Amino acid sequence: MILLQSRSRYLLQILSTRVQNLDKGVELDCQWVEFDDIRFHIQASTRNSNILLLSMSLPIPPPETEFFGGLPLGAIEAIKATYGVVAQILDPPRDGFNLTLKLNLSKLPQEEAHKHDLLVSLASVREVVMGAPLRAILNDLALRTVPSDSENIIALVHRPNESFFLLPQADKVTTIFPMRFNDSIDAILATSFLQEFVEARRTAGLNNAPPCFWSPSLPQELQGMVNTDLPANAGYFSFVILPRHVEGMKLDRTVWNLSTFHAYVNYNVKCSEGFMHTRMRRRVESLIQALDRAKPDAEKPNRSLSPNTSFKQLSLKDSQSGLNLRR
Repeated sequence: MILLQSRSRYLLQILSTRVQNLDKGVELDCQWVEFDDIRFHIQASTRNSNILLLSMSLPIPPPETEFFGGLPLGAIEAIKATYGVVAQILDPPRDGFNLTLKLNLSKLPQEEAHKHDLLVSLASVREVVMGAPLRAILNDLALRTVPSDSENIIALVHRPNESFFLLPQADKVTTIFPMRFNDSIDAILATSFLQEFVEARRTAGLNNAPPCFWSPSLPQELQGMVNTDLPANAGYFSFVILPRHVEGMKLDRTVWNLSTFHAYVNYNVKCSEGFMHTRMRRRVESLIQALDRAKPDAEKPNRSLSPNTSFKQLSLKDSQSGLNLRR
């Protein structure tokens, strides 16, 4: 299985190259789009090589999503807590973007190990912003501060038609993903993939992993809800997150894995589909070669020349005269 990395490799490459060549003061202006329709734009001028402007555009959220100032709930606090003095939030952001950060590279730690860790964290700004609401809920679970009478379903939406639902409880958080795909073949492959996912969890080596379940019908926790994001053509997949899954350094990894679970399944489905197409093409080519070898010799065109065949080398004048006679 292919795991998606939380950091943007391209953004990390730009930041690392910039830090290593601050004395050159090269002008910078790059735009790119990554998975989940996240668009980035980074700029730097020659006047101050330590200052970078990093802008990020998010997909248009559905109406039921709680966004404040164009960002998910808790994103501003998460940015300030993660980056400190290195990143300053510009208000308003650049036109066409939800967030613009003013990065001051002169504020980076002098120690190389800490500097690299902070650059990796800056390259993971997507995780910090989009995972802020989920991180707050799972952090309450880790601290055992979830109210015992909390039974409200919380909907989190990163992209249209890719919402998932949380049921926080005092001792666990149940995460439910309605799996929907536009292509019917993708839905069939995803269904098989998710069922195998559940079977793999039952192996002895994964006893500490979060319990997971797949159901073709609407789970009991979501029954009675009126929401257009509930229908699913590849079933419903659930994780039960316990406090031990979000302790210490596990919190960030759990937040990222849950936030990108739909993209993770979709990515592996597309890779499986491409692999099967490649195998089928190779199989067809081998069958065609077998059929060609099975043809009788009489059916094969005889292109061999007789022993008495001779060739005459023509001059340029002879070849031109031959063309005129054909006309």
